[in-house]
Amino acid sequence: MNRTILIRKAEPADLEAITEIYNEAILTTTATFDTEPQSTAERLPWFQAHGERYPLLVAVTGEKVAGWASLSRWSERHGYDGTVETSFYVKAAYRGQGIGRKLKQAIIDEARRLNYHTIIARVAGESAVSIHLNKSFGFVFIGTMKEVGYKFGRYLDVHILQKILD
Repeated sequence: MNRTILIRKAEPADLEAITEIYNEAILTTTATFDTEPQSTAERLPWFQAHGERYPLLVAVTGEKVAGWASLSRWSERHGYDGTVETSFYVKAAYRGQGIGRKLKQAIIDEARRLNYHTIIARVAGESAVSIHLNKSFGFVFIGTMKEVGYKFGRYLDVHILQKILD
């Protein structure tokens, strides 16, 4: 299936679709360690925390939001202001179509545009697809936090990957 995929900055009207995609991940994956679905109202402060300095992008295909990616503050301490964390989620029905790859490239491009120095990705140990995708963009494995997350009745490792921008 060859669909046109548009990557653009998220708008308030996208929040419902973004929340739906995130809730699907909460219920079916270890991509997030949130365990309870959230309402759009609960996600609103998170949405509002993104903007010019911490962009939130959506992938749109056929006028539907198929996925999203964001840059978030790594730490409240100002010495870390050159570092951001990246996240991305793709709705299950759209996985395997290159949407995650396009979102990842676009969010890295945003990090460069904003002159960040380092991007961090935290990935659940069992998420081989996400680890592979990050590594394909030059993220390097820098460590594992053992059994720090608990979901679906078991403790899970979290790998940390890092990309230092040129």
